[in-house]
Amino acid sequence: MTVPSPEPVAEVAPLQILSPKRNKRLQTGWEGFFPYYAGYPELFARELLQSANLPRHAVVLDPWNGSGTTTYTASTLGLSSIGIDLNPVMIVVARARLLPPSEADHLRPLAATILSHARAQPPTLAPDDPLLGWFDLATASFIRGIEQNIRRSLVGSMTKSPDGVHLDRISGTAATLYVALFAACRRLVAPFKSSNPTWLRVPKAAEARITASPAAVARLFGGNVRGMADALGAKRDADQLVDDLPRLGDCRINLSNTTTMELAPASVDFVLTSPPYCTRIDYTAATRIELAVLGPLLSSSARALGRQMIGSTLAPQAPIDVDEAWGATCLQFLGALQAHPSKASRGYYYRTHLDYFDKMSRSMAHLSQALKPGGRAVLVVQDSYYKDIHNDLPKMIEEIGVHHGLELTQTSAFHLKSMSDINPGRRSYTRPSGATESVLCFSK
Repeated sequence: MTVPSPEPVAEVAPLQILSPKRNKRLQTGWEGFFPYYAGYPELFARELLQSANLPRHAVVLDPWNGSGTTTYTASTLGLSSIGIDLNPVMIVVARARLLPPSEADHLRPLAATILSHARAQPPTLAPDDPLLGWFDLATASFIRGIEQNIRRSLVGSMTKSPDGVHLDRISGTAATLYVALFAACRRLVAPFKSSNPTWLRVPKAAEARITASPAAVARLFGGNVRGMADALGAKRDADQLVDDLPRLGDCRINLSNTTTMELAPASVDFVLTSPPYCTRIDYTAATRIELAVLGPLLSSSARALGRQMIGSTLAPQAPIDVDEAWGATCLQFLGALQAHPSKASRGYYYRTHLDYFDKMSRSMAHLSQALKPGGRAVLVVQDSYYKDIHNDLPKMIEEIGVHHGLELTQTSAFHLKSMSDINPGRRSYTRPSGATESVLCFSK
């Protein structure tokens, strides 16, 4: 009896991996209006997704979607996508980025009407309005007037339902006008920027707040809207010159926590994402002014939001036990951190790192569960140092991924400058300059 030979397993072609480092020279046109920190450039995402040769019905997931590079790129390639983020600001930004070019002509008239109403009926500002943290009363009142009129004109019952505000349902037009207001406010609070690009300082009680006339604020907001309308219009004109442009793929942007996100098992074909780095980046501090603008639409404070973030700078309120599932590299690192003689290593810093790895492991479990058999996941991960201890996060993520049923099939590493190099305290420790950003490719 002849035993039939098994069917040969088709080899999966390697993915095309460019450098994930953001390049300001490539952030022009429509892309230039979404310069939020972290993440990777559109060209990196486009080359990767195209090289994956995904079928048209494929679903692409980014569980740490940020400004929406993955979901935007997948959409332009005709792929369905899901973007998840815990920060309401990034939900609004990602929704704006998906605005169809056909909407370009609506933006300027809408902005003119909103500014007219804001000038005619300035609101009475609540004494605890978060904008007062940076602006004097008159300036904050006019900015809130613009925001209030965006809300009244464009945020309807689908977004503001009886069970609360659902920013993940906000229209692309409303989101775009919010992004224009974000950029205006960020420009105004430039005096409170620090050397760390992720940190916007909150002025002390005795410091003078920013004063700007309504005309100055209106010029900034109106100029941003005009620029966005022109860039979107140019994109529309360029698209019309392409005969075989794919139909935009469906996209869902969800406000959710990756440690508890509910995705159907085996529902995702491809994951492309960059999880929060283990470098004490405060992702809520990076969007403080935008969170202040969105204040009336938020259900929790910036501090409460920050506590939920992976990489939170706030020590966890409940004790966390070390989990063997985090892998040998992680456990060795945590042991060295806890034994380090520097101040607060055994206490505060040890606890915040436990919080990071606990949240990351739970998130990776959900990610793996959502991935189809044969599906692939690409994570951009950067290493760092705690004092003089190497935090080999790419290796740790690899080991966590393997524990949750993933297999590392391809990797590329890129050396780049690191923000930690600007910290004067690093000179006290011997360690290499820069950082290594690794692109980890897993299969299920």
